[in-house]
Amino acid sequence: MRICHLPKQHNQTVRLLQITDTHLFADHAGSLLGVNTCASFNAVVNEIVKEGVDFDAIIATGDLSQDHTAESYQRFVDGIARWSQPCYWLPGNHDYQQEMKKVLEQSTLERCEHVLVGEHWQLIMLDSQVPGVPHGRLSGEQLALLENTLRDNPERHTLILLHHHPLPAGSAWLDQHKLHNQDEFWAVVAKYDTVKGVVCGHIHQALDTQHQERRVMAAPSTCIQFQPNSDDFALDLTNPGWREIALHADGTISTTVGRLKGNEFQPDMTSSGY
Repeated sequence: MRICHLPKQHNQTVRLLQITDTHLFADHAGSLLGVNTCASFNAVVNEIVKEGVDFDAIIATGDLSQDHTAESYQRFVDGIARWSQPCYWLPGNHDYQQEMKKVLEQSTLERCEHVLVGEHWQLIMLDSQVPGVPHGRLSGEQLALLENTLRDNPERHTLILLHHHPLPAGSAWLDQHKLHNQDEFWAVVAKYDTVKGVVCGHIHQALDTQHQERRVMAAPSTCIQFQPNSDDFALDLTNPGWREIALHADGTISTTVGRLKGNEFQPDMTSSGY
């Protein structure tokens, strides 16, 4: 297991920036359902800079590439290169891990299953990818990693990160592609009061809810958004964005969502899937 350390002074709040589902292409003009994903990603980064968002680390929660190419992953690396803060990443269903690892592991980005955050928190980064299919599943090895890390660090508040949503999002078509063994996941979580929150990507919409008295959060994609509470595939006109997460020393979490302004990145609303 790869362990990283994110230093933070005693009792200070830790601030995370979640960027997810960028769906980048090798071609800078590549578009997904009418949205140029490179342009929208760069616009999100520029807006975060413009707004002066304060953060200690980036968490990139999967689907960084749409076309599996090394060039698409390099676009992500280049896009966040202006920041010196660490970026911890995990794969999504659209990612091709061979190329992903080749590029990202040669960059300043860090692939860690376990991040020790200051004195009070830890991040557990899980791989829910099932190659070749859109739904997710945690292998026995990943479930063991989760259990062992929670058991061995009882003094730390915990934020768990994975790509696939571990509970229904409320859209029938999308919930077919959630974490398929969510019951096994929550059975482990239920044993540890130290778990304070779960963060995912995949659903291309903001989510902030409670399950088993834990905070469950997802961020908007930096490109297209899915319409909430839709039985069939449907896009939404809500703008691309990001999520900011603050981990407080007492174990509480506060969070906000930021979005682009204007209407530059509107999708093709006639699209029936992708």
